[in-house]
Parts: sequence; structure tokens; C-alpha cells
Amino acid sequence: MSIRNLEHLFAPRSVAVIGASDRPHSVGATVLLNLLNGGFIGTIYPVNPKHEVLFGHTSYASVAALPAVPDLAIICTPAAMVPDIVAQLGLAGTRAAIVLTTGMNAIDEVSGLSLHQAALDAAKPHLLRLLGPNCVGLLVPGIGLNASVANTNALPGKLAFVSQSGALVSAILDWAKTRGIGFSKFISLGDSADIDFGDVLDYLARDSGTSAILIHMEDVRLARKFMSAARAAARSKPTLILKAGRVPESARAAASLTGALAGSDAVYDAAIRRAGMLRVFSTEGLFGAVETLARAHRQGGERLAILSNGGGPGVMATDELVCSAGTLATLSPTSLAKLNEVLPPHWSHANPVDIIGDAPASRYADALKVLLQDEGSDAILFIHAPTAFVPSLEIANALLPLLRESSRNVLACWLGGEAVAQARAIFSHAGIPTYDTPEEAVQAFLQIVQYQRNRDLLMQVPPSIPVGFVPDRAAALAVTGAALAAGREMLSEPEARQVLAAYGIPVVETRIAANIEDAVHGAEAIGFPVAVKILSPDINHKSDVGGVALDLETPQAVFAAARGMHARLTGFQPEARLQGYSVQAMARRPQSSELIIGMTTDPVFGPVILFGQGGVAVEVMDDHALALPPLNMVLARDMVSRTRVAKLLAGYRNIPPADIDAICRTLVQVAQLVIDIPEITELDINPLLADDAGVIVLDARMRLARSQAETDPLARLVIRPYPRELEESLDWDGRSMTVRPIRPEDGPAHEAFFNALAPEDVHFPLFLRVHEMQPSQLAHFTQIDYDREMAFIATAMTPGGKAETLGVARVVVDPDNVKATCTVVVRSDLKRRGLGQLLMNKLIAYCRKRGTGEIVGETLSQNVPVINLARQLGFEVRRMDNDQTVQLRLVLEASRS
Repeated sequence: MSIRNLEHLFAPRSVAVIGASDRPHSVGATVLLNLLNGGFIGTIYPVNPKHEVLFGHTSYASVAALPAVPDLAIICTPAAMVPDIVAQLGLAGTRAAIVLTTGMNAIDEVSGLSLHQAALDAAKPHLLRLLGPNCVGLLVPGIGLNASVANTNALPGKLAFVSQSGALVSAILDWAKTRGIGFSKFISLGDSADIDFGDVLDYLARDSGTSAILIHMEDVRLARKFMSAARAAARSKPTLILKAGRVPESARAAASLTGALAGSDAVYDAAIRRAGMLRVFSTEGLFGAVETLARAHRQGGERLAILSNGGGPGVMATDELVCSAGTLATLSPTSLAKLNEVLPPHWSHANPVDIIGDAPASRYADALKVLLQDEGSDAILFIHAPTAFVPSLEIANALLPLLRESSRNVLACWLGGEAVAQARAIFSHAGIPTYDTPEEAVQAFLQIVQYQRNRDLLMQVPPSIPVGFVPDRAAALAVTGAALAAGREMLSEPEARQVLAAYGIPVVETRIAANIEDAVHGAEAIGFPVAVKILSPDINHKSDVGGVALDLETPQAVFAAARGMHARLTGFQPEARLQGYSVQAMARRPQSSELIIGMTTDPVFGPVILFGQGGVAVEVMDDHALALPPLNMVLARDMVSRTRVAKLLAGYRNIPPADIDAICRTLVQVAQLVIDIPEITELDINPLLADDAGVIVLDARMRLARSQAETDPLARLVIRPYPRELEESLDWDGRSMTVRPIRPEDGPAHEAFFNALAPEDVHFPLFLRVHEMQPSQLAHFTQIDYDREMAFIATAMTPGGKAETLGVARVVVDPDNVKATCTVVVRSDLKRRGLGQLLMNKLIAYCRKRGTGEIVGETLSQNVPVINLARQLGFEVRRMDNDQTVQLRLVLEASRS
């Protein structure tokens, strides 16, 4: 249901406490006292038939006895009473409730439903939102709302904190208060019967009082909803997550190596990365990281320069950086020459830059000026250890003017205590990220790097239809369909290779042999040397039972190898079925690396793609990276870069670099295969040989299951691909034009489109009356989530061959798909030529197809052309009370509001 009615939860004007009490340490007394002592400026209604007055406030016997409808109710009654109370509140008109009660999984004897489900059923007809049950509650310090059983109040601030763990909520509140950390919202989700991470992220992403979102997570239940909300939140403000449960689960039974390797926590890690969030691994790290990101500038790269007044601290920082896979900058020759001019002869002459312990403040400033202009670095870590030569405060005051003028990230480490306390405070107050140790500072820099990488991944929007290759989907479906029709869930190795070949993935030439004689004939047809492998649906790893023979040069060798395999299989595993032999051309690529590309289906996040070092030792090497489909070449290259085998693929000694593009194309092709054929639940390509000549599949396994998503193959994906099927080419006004969904790479053209608008056109809801397009606004317009938003642009090529945007029609659908807010803007010099109507027709058709209830919009009352267009398209036109704006409404189906 998402954000509907959440304003009553987070900004209530009145609160009722159902089950209020004066019994010491009871839930009813604790939450009522927290409300009364928190400074809430609204009305508080205690509800308990056993009391007339509670803590000086009139107590009411029931919900029906309340003098007014409360915006928010807090329920702390026995579990059996909760569903009926929810029904009473819904009938009264309350639209949000916090259920603190535990034990809601008990079964109601009358309905046969759990109390949890009965409460949801009672709330649904009234769109009454439930937080909990089994939660600590909610705090909104800005309005004095402490609707919780927490042991302390929260300080006001700009951070939102969301947690599933009640115990952690109380501990972090206490921890943060002692450190002066304040919050805009502090939310305990509990069992998330209704309101979950997705709902809260949607709300907080739009909350102007929240500058960053901190999450403590144990699990996710509605992954697609979560990913959509998380990606939207991460685009608007730093979103950090502390995920519990990092220890791998017990290995589940899997027919593929990928299924065994892709552990639950690793999949969560891939999802967090793809959502543009930053994962941290401790509570202190959570708050430290948000402070770092709030003060950091966007970096042009990942190279760190280190400036220190001593060799030891600089070496410590370097160790931490390199051991954490960071990049130490190599200073440019120009910078080295300039540093030679301003530093003593015996300075370090390299990065880290050791300016020597006797450095006066001017030497710090001179060296910093050089590093701020260095082309070989992207950020600077300044480290100072106190000395008797110059006060630390003097150094801080000398450097501050330089740092205030710089757009480059500079992190500071003031080593020591009292001697550097004032300098540290001055830097911190000036907004410069400041740390106590070199290791802390380096880890903060790496958090900036990782966060920027994750944000960059948000820019990647792979298409739903493949680009660069044309798969034979029908051929692949014929193979998988025949197997399912025969009642088989496992494809044979040759069948798996057929499916891969249909998607353009290079496979070794193969013949299937039913018996030993056929194996010999197949080898003769292919040409020697060959490899022979057993075919058995009961054997996962053929080499474990001696079922693989390589480099067979003669018919006699093939005969002997096949006969030996039969004998070994009978001896090792007599119950295994032998269906024949696979005879393959021998792929002799001595300088190749063995890789694995696979796919498994995670119970939470659906299909997951795996890449890593392959071969028989794949589980021992444990070198792999995971990603969620869809993929493109950029995302595939990111996967490869996160593995150790990437260093081997880059080439070494006399081994040339492998064809990385070919590897990435294979990853993209596998991801497309998984999207197109939802019956595929597990896949292993192992080994995939890769060298400078390309890639080739030697072995493959594939597991199938009947899909529940025949009508929408994309339903099992948690990230919606770019909807390439909505692209349309047409002729308009004497020129060729494409109307299509907007993409992140349209940013420059969209900015030029904005700059070409006449001033009166800028005063339009689409651009929120902005006068200059900021990078964050440009990202908001071009980096959209196609699950909840659509922007169709009309684009054409200029005579110089450059793409230009002619117009845009945008619609933002509420998370319940009830109401869509639309707007259309045509470039000022192209008005009154029918382009606006063309774009709006496209938008209306799109909303009808997705089942949206209604489209609404508004425009200025003097905008007669838009008003006339709206009437032509069937919109209701209603003048607003202020007489300056007009509301437009088009009902597409029976409204659910």
C-alpha cells in the first residue's frame, strides 16, 4: 500500500492510546508517559474503561466515546482485542495506528485466521495503516512525538533511523543521545504486518526534514517493492544500511555450483549495491559513514593523496588503503616539481607526502595547494601529529581558507588528544570530515568511493530487449519446453549448450552418442582430438566419478575411455542412469583462464547472476561476484572487476589479456536468457574458457521449473529493465523522430531542452519553478524507476548528428497505482504543432495498460493551449480556489479512492 495515509502516522495532530494505564512499568503506562513527557503539541486521548483520569488527562471508555477522531492510535491491549479495536478505529475515521502488542501470530478461534491477518483485514477497507505489531513504536522529535516504549527520548535532527529490531532501537537511542546525534524520524517496524521498509523509504525520500536515511535490517519480504523504494531514496539522499545476519546459512540442496556459492548475505550485498545504498558493518560505522557522506563532494576518481608531517602516520594510512583494495595516487611530474620547490630536500619525494615534522604552517599550506591541483589524485588525506614546533590551531587556521575554496574532498586526521582538540573542532565545525586515526580516515575515504560506485550503478538501466545480439528465443524455448513436457527438470549437458548457443554464446562443437559405438562415430565426424563425457541426470559432477576424458586422439582411445566410464559409473554409483555420451571437439587454449558464469534463484530477490574463477576447484577458490539482472556491459564489467581472477584476466608475463568484452557479453547474454525464459531456475557454465581470442563454453548445466509468470516474464525480476518495447519511431512535422522512455544518458540533452524553454514555460509543475537545473534535479528527471514513473521524450537528430529533446510527457504513479500525476512540456519553439497531443496520447495509453485509476495534473489558468488540449483528451477541467491554477483529471477506470 506504500505511502497512503502515512502523514497521519508521522505528523498527527491527535493521538489516542488504546489500553492506557497507570500501572508502573506496563506498556500502557510507559507509552502514555512518553507521550506526555515528550512535548507533543497535539491532543492526547487515553482510552481505558477502568479509568476516568490518567496522569491528569480524561480517560475514555472506548474508541466510540472519544470526543474527536484521532489521527493516530497506539494500541497496547492484549492480542485478542487488537482486530476489533482496529475495526473500531477504521469506522471512526482514524487512518494510522501503532500496534505495540506481541503474540499476534496466535490463531483466532472464530475466524481461523491469525490475529495478525485479522487485524490487517479489519484495517484494509478503511485504508488504515498499521505500524507493527511487536514494535517499540515511533519517535518524531521535531513535533515532540514519542509514541514508543523506548527508555529515553530522541534529540531532534535530520537523520531518519529505521529498524526491525526492538532491542536495537532502545540501545541506539541511548547511544546516539550520549553523542548528541539527533533524528527526524526514529521508527521501529517490528513484524511489518503492513508498513514495511518500502513504505517508510518512500515516505522518507520525500521528507524535507530528513537529510539521510539509516537502516538496520534483518530481512526483506517484498523485494521488488523494497528495491524500487530504495533506489528512489538513494537518488535523493544518502541511504545507509546495517544488515544483520552475515554468517552464511547452511548450504541448501542445489543442483548447481551457483546455487551453493550464492549465499543469502552475498545476495543482499548485491541488492544493496545495485540499489545505490552503502552497506556498513557496525552501529558506529553507520553514524560515522553518514557524517562522512553528508560532508563529501562528488569525486572524479578513486586516487588518494596523503599529506603528513611524519613518515609513520603516512605509512599507516597507506597500509590501510592498499590492504583494503584502495588506490594510492601517483603524483604527476608537475606536482612533484612544485613540491620540490616548496619542501625541504629530504621530503619523501612521493605519495605519501611527508613534509617533515618541523614544518611551519606555511609549509602545510604550500604543499596542500600543490596537491589540490594535482592531476594524478582525486582526494586528499591530511594527517597531523602534534609537535613542539607549531601549534595545531595555527595550522588549522592556515589551511581552512584553502579547503573552503576547494571542490576536492579533503579528509583530516588530527592525531592526539588535548594538543589537537581545538584544531579538530575547527575543522569539524567547518564541515571537513575529521577523524582520530589514519585508519578511520582511510576507511571513510573508501566509503565515499564505494558509495559513489553504487550511485553510478543507479545510472545503468539495461534494456528489456537485447542490444547487440539477436537471440533465437524460439529455439531455446523448444528445448526447455520439450524437457518440461517430458517431466524433466534437468537439461542434459548438450541440451544446455543448445540453449546457450541460441543466445549467441560460443559453445564447443558437440555430438550426442547413445552408446560406445556412436561415441566413436561422433568423434570421427568431429575430428580428433576430442573429449568424451558421460550423460547422466543423476550425476552433478562428472569428474568425481571419472566421467570425463580429454585429449583423445584415436577411435580406439574413445572406445576405451567410454567403456572405462561405464565401468566406473557402475562401480561408484550403480543406481545412476547412463543415458549415453557427449563427444566434444577438444578446445586447446593453453593460455586461457577457467571461469564460471551461473545463475540461481534467490527466495527473496529472484534471479541472481554469478561470475568468478571456475574449474574443479571453484568452491575452494571462493572467488566470485554476484549481481541482479538485467545487466549491460557496464554492470557486467563491474562484476568482473570485483573478483580476484580479474587480475589474471588482465594478463601477466607472456600471457596476453583476455577478451574482457567477450566475457561481459556472455554475462549480458546469460542475463537476457534468464529474463526471457523464466522457467530457468539454475544455471552453471563451468568452465567457460577465456583468452585473448574470446570465450567458449565447455560444460553447462541447467535446471528448470514451470514458471508462474507466463503473462509477464519480468515479474520475477526485482529491477525493471528499460522498456525498450515502448520505443516508437515516426515522422512528425517533416522530420524523423523517436518517442521513447527517458534514459540516464539523456541528461545533457534534457538540460539543453530545459535551457531552451521560454521563461513562461519554466514556470510549470514539471520543473517546480526552478531557474537553473541542478545536478540532483537532472538526475531526478532522467534516472527514473520504470515500475513507478514514466517519462516519454520526443527526440530527433540535429543536422550535425546530435540528439536533441523536443518534448517530454511525464507521469508519476503513486505506489498503489491509484493516481498518476502528469505533465507535458514541449520546447518553446515547437508549440502548436501537435507534439504535446502526441506525447499525451502515448502517456494515457501507457497508464491504461498498467491499470492506473486516474491521471491528474495542473496548469496555470492562463495556459489556454494546455487547457484546450486536456479537454480534447477527455480531462475534467476545474479551476482551483486561488483562481490562478486549473486542476485536470482523467478517470481511466473506477476510482479506488
